[in-house]
Amino acid sequence: MAAVTNPTAKQLYEFGPFQVDPEKELLLREGETVPLTPKTFQILLVLIRNKKEVVTKDELLRAVWPDTFVEEANLSRNIFLLRKALGESPQDHRYVVTVPGRGYRFAEEVQFVPEQPLNIVAASHAKVQVEVKESSRWPWLAVAAVVLLALTSGAALLFVHRKPVLTEKDTVVLADFVNSTDDPVFDGTLRQGLSVQLEQSPFLSMISEGRIQQTLKMMGQPADAKLTPAIALELCQRTSSAAVLDGSIAQIGTHYLLTLKAVNCSNGDSLASTEAQASGKNDVLDALGKIASEMRNKLGESLSTVQMFDTPLEQGTTQSLDALRAYSAGINVWGTAGPVQAIPFYKRAIELDTNFALAYARLGLTYAEIGESSSAADYIRRAYELRDRTTEWEKYFITASFHLRVTGNLEKAEQTCELWTQTYPRAVMPHGFLSGMIYRSFGEYEKAVEEGRKALSLNPKDPVPYFVLGFNYIALNRLDDAKAIYGQAFKRKLDHPFFHLDLYLIAFLQDDEAAMEQQAAWCMGKPGVEDELLSLKADTAAYFGRLTSAREFSRRAMDSAERAGEKGTVGAYSAISALREALYGNADQARRCATFAIERSAGRDVQYGVALARAYVGDDLRARAMMNDLGKSFAEATIVRLNYAPTLGAKLAVNLGNASAALETLRAAAPYELGRVPPGAYVWLALYPLYVRGEAYLAAHRGNEAANEFEKILSHRGVVTNEPIGALAHLQLGRAYKMQGDTAKAKAAYQDFFTLWKDADPDIPVLRQAKAEYTKLQ
Repeated sequence: MAAVTNPTAKQLYEFGPFQVDPEKELLLREGETVPLTPKTFQILLVLIRNKKEVVTKDELLRAVWPDTFVEEANLSRNIFLLRKALGESPQDHRYVVTVPGRGYRFAEEVQFVPEQPLNIVAASHAKVQVEVKESSRWPWLAVAAVVLLALTSGAALLFVHRKPVLTEKDTVVLADFVNSTDDPVFDGTLRQGLSVQLEQSPFLSMISEGRIQQTLKMMGQPADAKLTPAIALELCQRTSSAAVLDGSIAQIGTHYLLTLKAVNCSNGDSLASTEAQASGKNDVLDALGKIASEMRNKLGESLSTVQMFDTPLEQGTTQSLDALRAYSAGINVWGTAGPVQAIPFYKRAIELDTNFALAYARLGLTYAEIGESSSAADYIRRAYELRDRTTEWEKYFITASFHLRVTGNLEKAEQTCELWTQTYPRAVMPHGFLSGMIYRSFGEYEKAVEEGRKALSLNPKDPVPYFVLGFNYIALNRLDDAKAIYGQAFKRKLDHPFFHLDLYLIAFLQDDEAAMEQQAAWCMGKPGVEDELLSLKADTAAYFGRLTSAREFSRRAMDSAERAGEKGTVGAYSAISALREALYGNADQARRCATFAIERSAGRDVQYGVALARAYVGDDLRARAMMNDLGKSFAEATIVRLNYAPTLGAKLAVNLGNASAALETLRAAAPYELGRVPPGAYVWLALYPLYVRGEAYLAAHRGNEAANEFEKILSHRGVVTNEPIGALAHLQLGRAYKMQGDTAKAKAAYQDFFTLWKDADPDIPVLRQAKAEYTKLQ
């Protein structure tokens, strides 16, 4: 048969080490295929065809998603994936440049190169004949390539058009692997390894460990029950999940056989299965990674994302089965016995594998949970240094934790979480960080609520999004919405200690003493939450001037935290007491509490509370030294730069009689002055920039401006809750009205304060001073 020739060679685009084949929708790097989703490839094609020109976001959306409405977040996510495929870092955008407020520009030179021509003679289902018009020494390679292309194209069509087994809205439950090898190193370890592997997937979503433990309790099972196939299936049905992933490992001579199957929760039918062999014990993790990748593909995830997010376990997490086993035990113990008990397991994991980044991160966050911020920072910093040895999901988790817990740079944490959500649209944690920590600190509670809603919509079966959302409703004074969100959680049979702490605060804001005691009773006797409730009760007593009672509750809170092994938290409660005593005029008691707090904790927030207490009792030199140390030790920390340092500096300026300097210093705090401080933020750290600014205006004899600051505190009751300045703002407002010459309003404000303090201890200095001032108004 005569050859059918095509004298015109097809043009490819080339830039740097890359080639782009528009017809085949292929991106090649030095001859190797770089996986791209179809939409990401189309974006690349539009950009390189308009090289050096700005392509607006609207133009890209119209070109890539014609006649379809999509959110801009889809474009941002695909731009991120494109940059990742091109090897760009967040700091180096060599190819795809963002033009702020407009769109994107492809910055690299693009050339056209001809593809090597192949003259096809004939093609059928049976054979393909090829005539190669070039001087290659190995023409049979071209023949093989075409044959392979013909065969794989058919397979690809079958793959593209097959119906996914699961959808992006489904969740799955991981059962424990059935271990028939008699080697205990595989017990729990393979399930944890599979979890790490599947966590990389932007498609699959697993039921959280917290949700599993709660559901097990409802089933009458212990929280640490082994997830046998039968128990996992029932758990899957109770959580309205779609499938159970059920694995097993068996030994055949020196080899190991790993199998994994997906079982339909509703009827027990098999959805998919896969298996892999390991030639020895050291190869088991590699085999585990293979069956995880195959299962992702068989359950409906696109091949491109499986390839893009598929870091092998031994490369991205750990090579040590023993280290993974210790890590897995730490996860389980944390959920059933508490953070303190998990610490030895995480430490053992990093002893067995000193490059186990995720274990360092979990250990650091565990220390943060018990208030030991210095140890937390050390371990999270080490995890950050090892972040390139992790999966993509772990890298986001570690980077966000690093900026939240170590540097305190909330702007960088926000950027990390936004990229995280673009790469992993089903990930709940970044929305939780944005809602419960970042936007909360900024005082942007509406944005925090929006992120909380996203987290809840992604995982309505987990308790965490409920209290993240509930807290922000409280801050917005939307108490009915907060109660309603917790009501929804209870209807779903979800519970969490933080629910009850927030419900206590709601009851306080609604003057419902019976409801407050009801929530207090629920918390008592529960390690890790009893101390927080007792601290809240101490704040409430102090809010009403019952200082003797407040001291007793604080003592009990510290004893409870000590029993739970939370030494850093003990220091925090003492710092709370120090600031309270200082505000109320008890200088000696404040100094004693401050000294004890610093002995127990060197945490950032504790240092700030102690420094502020010392400023209020006139220990200016020590307060200034602590302020300077904070600035050096936490130079990047957003909350130090834009809240703590300005507030401390302004208070010290007021003490020196320099009100104008104080007001100037506080200008830096204005953007975030309504925020509550994370993480480990105790209720005594809200609205102090407003309070000190009000004091500065009083010192400057500007009563009207002072009144505005104290009124702002009183109008944000959901933020200030039961802090002492929430009560003292009434007194300060009376002083501001008196300075304005408005005696009637001044009397009313003083009377509001006296009403709150009707049962107060009579010897509190600030109360005696207030009574003397009020007498002069008569």
